[in-house]
Amino acid sequence: MKQIAIISGKGGTGKTTLTASLARIIPDKVMVDADVDASNLELLTDAKISSKEKYTEGKFALINNDKCTSCGLCATNCRFNAIYTDKQERYFTDETACEGCGVCNLVCPVDAIEMIKSDSGYIKHSRTPFGSLWHGELSAGKDNSGKLVTIIRENAIKEAMSNSSDWILIDGAPGIGCPVIASLTGVDLVLIITEPTVSGLHDLERVLDLAKHFNVEARVCINKYDINYEMTAEILRFCEARGVDLVGKIPFDPVVTESIVEAMAVVEFKDSEVSDEIKRIWEQIG
Repeated sequence: MKQIAIISGKGGTGKTTLTASLARIIPDKVMVDADVDASNLELLTDAKISSKEKYTEGKFALINNDKCTSCGLCATNCRFNAIYTDKQERYFTDETACEGCGVCNLVCPVDAIEMIKSDSGYIKHSRTPFGSLWHGELSAGKDNSGKLVTIIRENAIKEAMSNSSDWILIDGAPGIGCPVIASLTGVDLVLIITEPTVSGLHDLERVLDLAKHFNVEARVCINKYDINYEMTAEILRFCEARGVDLVGKIPFDPVVTESIVEAMAVVEFKDSEVSDEIKRIWEQIG
């Protein structure tokens, strides 16, 4: 069993669009959407949710007003301004602002504050015409996205091992933060999608450094390469200098937008130069 993660230095580079097409091409796989802050691979894979369970991680402070003496120490020491009072000077916690640090619990002289687990989102499993999909849904304002990614990846690995699947295809999160680290650690290959812009090259460099730090083999694909030939050439020189293989140059084509409108992957929507290039990419990384 091999694991491939598709990542990018920022959002909007076409990462999920490419992943959805690879999902049609790669046989005998389990899919993971590791972008739990904005999970959308399900939209392009005709996913039907088969199970959904709560994800509880992190804590928030709950104030027991029967015990509280309204001394105000909790509010004074809360650096996140998550504790407020009502007209009766009773103290309450704003759950969306509370970071669960526990300082209020430590300073309360009457043990009126309890740190309780927070409902942070959902762990979801779906069936698609192209295989099984594990994905998550992180609630607004919640953290621990890296932990949620780790959980859904572990579930995918268990299913893949149980079914003797050959591949795990991961649609990673953008950027270089916790969910990205959780997306690429332990994979066999990371495919980085970039675009021919100054920021695209900068973000590519950051993601390559991240992959190198975790000793993960990386390859690069340039999306919409023909909108800026000068920057495409600069990215090619950069990859050559870093010793990184460029495995694809996907052209700009309105057919991609048309396929997204129809909630389909471009390789199944219509024969095109884009579809042909994506198939060539798989021949090089598969």
